Amino acid sequence: MTRASTKTSLPFGTPLGASDGGVISYSSDYATVDQLEYPNRAAFRSYYDGIYMGYKWQCVEYARRWLYINKGLIFDDVSMAYEIFKLTTIRDVTNNTQLPLFSFKNGAQRHPKVGDLLIWDDGGEFEETGHVAIISEVFADKIHIVEQNMNFVAWPEGKNFSREIKARVGSDNDYWLQCSFDDSIVLGWVSQTNDSQYAVPAETVAAALSNIRMQETLKTDKINQPWLNIANDDEAAYVKMMQGHLLTSNKNDFFKYFSISTTAQKRLDSATDELHGLFMHATDYVLNHPELLAKFSLPDAILPKLRQSWDNRLNQLITSRFDFSMSEKGLKVYEYNCDSASCYMEAGKVQGKWAKHLGLNHGRDNAENLFKRLVNAWRKSDAKGIIHVLQDDDQEEDYHALFMQSAIQAAGYESVRIVGLRSLTWGEDQQILDANKNPIRWVWKTWAWETALDQLREDDANSVDLALNGEITRPPRLSDVLLNDSIMIYEPMWTLIPSNKAILPVLWSLFPNHPLLLNTSFELSDELRETGYVVKPIVGRCGENIQLVGQDNQVLADKGGQFASQEQVFQQLFPLPKIDDYYVQVSTFTAAGHYAGSGIRVSRSMIVGKESDCMALRTVDDDSFLSK
Repeated sequence: MTRASTKTSLPFGTPLGASDGGVISYSSDYATVDQLEYPNRAAFRSYYDGIYMGYKWQCVEYARRWLYINKGLIFDDVSMAYEIFKLTTIRDVTNNTQLPLFSFKNGAQRHPKVGDLLIWDDGGEFEETGHVAIISEVFADKIHIVEQNMNFVAWPEGKNFSREIKARVGSDNDYWLQCSFDDSIVLGWVSQTNDSQYAVPAETVAAALSNIRMQETLKTDKINQPWLNIANDDEAAYVKMMQGHLLTSNKNDFFKYFSISTTAQKRLDSATDELHGLFMHATDYVLNHPELLAKFSLPDAILPKLRQSWDNRLNQLITSRFDFSMSEKGLKVYEYNCDSASCYMEAGKVQGKWAKHLGLNHGRDNAENLFKRLVNAWRKSDAKGIIHVLQDDDQEEDYHALFMQSAIQAAGYESVRIVGLRSLTWGEDQQILDANKNPIRWVWKTWAWETALDQLREDDANSVDLALNGEITRPPRLSDVLLNDSIMIYEPMWTLIPSNKAILPVLWSLFPNHPLLLNTSFELSDELRETGYVVKPIVGRCGENIQLVGQDNQVLADKGGQFASQEQVFQQLFPLPKIDDYYVQVSTFTAAGHYAGSGIRVSRSMIVGKESDCMALRTVDDDSFLSK
């Protein structure tokens, strides 16, 4: 986010100036990027001493690099610069210890000091992102700052700072900084200090606000009335699968729903965006460390295509889903379903129509904007021409595929749905054609990438170019479609990495003791035995082959399945909360990598599986939630 300047803009990567300590600020004019020097997205990731600093050459990257070089400190990853104002700790890399951070509002009686982080809020000049700079000098009437990605021009000649900001001290010794632009707001400064006097008070949140409540509407004869519009293909397919106009398979639950507080909802929103960033960082780390990538049990033949997918298609994720345990004991993520996630229609359409049918006005539908955000994700995608929706011949996949197809069409694309693969044929030059002889170029699928990889493993293939090697007499298979260089697939192949449970130990090693993560290891440790643990296959679906083991080594739950031969990881036991007769899991959905809505799945077992019901989730204000 930059302010226009009359000075000459310098090309991307050109030094603009250097602070005391020699920390260079670089131009971030992305319009001038040299494609030869930056051939892929990995080239934009900035490392110093092997430690990830951020994305070249954004403001957060410079702030993190300056603190590391000058003070040996690293703050946590953030999605947006303004979120730094909410951080409470910073890591001392030398001693591997956490030190306190305190935030001071603009106008605080505690004046800024050299090395403090100056934070701008979201909006105006810094719309969506906010901005961060380092305070390099402090005076009674001004400060000097050093920064990146404010503009693309050289710092003042002969100066070791980028800008000067006017300051004024009030009668109560309150220190105020001028907002440089009329449309931007200085939040204040963030300081590593043990002295919290005059700091923004730490938010004290009642633990009960993180609980989930089951509630029930008044029972009426509406249970026997149709309420889904079967003239819509996705709703008709849903009614067929459910064998009626039902939200759950248990008619006794028809009038029941769950509610959470506004505070919990905001936490789910921010946690989703933060975790997406962490998983993306871990994905890049895995792809740059072959010894870790080997733990994902992927065929060697696809690894070049996998790296190419990551380099070229990082921002082309349409949908994904996080699964959480949430209660007054905390919010912890179990895993990231980044490839062929489900339950979108239940959350984004069915639960809203259910509430409208019953006249439920209590709270707000937690996924009321999900469909709109999926449409926007498609509009921002690079897809062109016909988008084919590929699915297996399965009733659940029917409505899931039709729901996504409606989002594709709402985004302005022509879309053709293909059930199974029997209608596909080979065309000239080994093109794959649909039943109307249209070449398949863009695909959204319900099939998991691993299904195609299983075909590859069965063939003992030495090349992934299955559709391009000579005369082919057999019909096209799933692997021919998904691994074809002329076909672009959503979700991209790189989602094989964050969807694989082998990413969980990597995350824990990169972000140890992160409040949203659970201790996870490739080996069963004494520490995990003490807490209890969960055994998970690195590749699996629907909760299959998961085992829960308590602190006394007693098996609490064990689910069979088809993934018993897979390698395993061991994750700290953090059970789902049990509400009435159900264990309750919260899922958050993303569109293009950002929070888009949330929903609930319930099970009488401690393990949520394919047969587990989705139920409505609604948000109510904090006071109402606590008063119940």
